Amino acid sequence: MKSKELKWAILISIIILLGYLLPYTVLTNVAEWYGSLLLWTILAVIIIAINYLISRKWGE
Repeated sequence: MKSKELKWAILISIIILLGYLLPYTVLTNVAEWYGSLLLWTILAVIIIAINYLISRKWGE
């Protein structure tokens, strides 16, 4: 794995970890279900954008 790919993999891993940690720490006092759903939606969009940035030059 190249250094650039390793950096992207670490970033994606951190974002996935945040998806598990934030709802049970920072958002623990939010009683509404949509607090976590909004967080997970934002994190998913970020992951999709990162995957686009990684794979956009594969065909070249």
